[in-house]
Amino acid sequence: MGPTLNARDICLSYEPSAKHGGSVLDIPSFGVASGELVGITGPSGSGKTSLLHVVAALERPQRGVVYWDGVDVVALREPERDRWRRYTVGFVFQDFHLLPGLSALDNVLLPATFEHWVIPRHLKDRARRLLAEACVADGNRPVGLLSRGEKQRVALSRALLLSPSVLVADEPTASLDVDSARLVGNLLVSSARETGSTALIATHDAALAARLDHVQALANGRLTPALRIAS
Repeated sequence: MGPTLNARDICLSYEPSAKHGGSVLDIPSFGVASGELVGITGPSGSGKTSLLHVVAALERPQRGVVYWDGVDVVALREPERDRWRRYTVGFVFQDFHLLPGLSALDNVLLPATFEHWVIPRHLKDRARRLLAEACVADGNRPVGLLSRGEKQRVALSRALLLSPSVLVADEPTASLDVDSARLVGNLLVSSARETGSTALIATHDAALAARLDHVQALANGRLTPALRIAS
């Protein structure tokens, strides 16, 4: 099962001297149980992406602690944070963060290049399986030639390559057509359920949110109490 999240006293501002009203995030507490799938919703500019970046150790808040199974990732030194994130988190970015000069397959394999000079066969096989499940027919095709929906499916396959115990997705179905959005949502939820990963998903997609365990709304950097969805 995935780790538990216990974040407290989170304050993030891009203007460190700003008073309380200038905070991007002001969250007294935020917890996610092991293996839970939690949605974060809210208007543009409410802080959803910033919250995901903080809990995934991509951004360090000015104040607060972010414990994953008792490890405060905020307090880790940068190399330790990078290592923790590499082995723990699969992140699906809203704008994909794919390398256009590489094939779909090579983009999926990128996380493995940090640890291997030569990619092991089992990881190449897993990457091909993930792309097949994501209905990306030609893994050798440059991602620059793919549709937006295909790019998102490649990005999701990359996030799943190393079977992370934490999945974080930032608007994974935004700007996709109905069929692509449904496929991406199905892959994300089914993969998390199958592996027992803990998942945090920022989304405006009502169909995707309805499949999560509960959803919290973020407004002006503050979270509302959780709304439980799944039975």
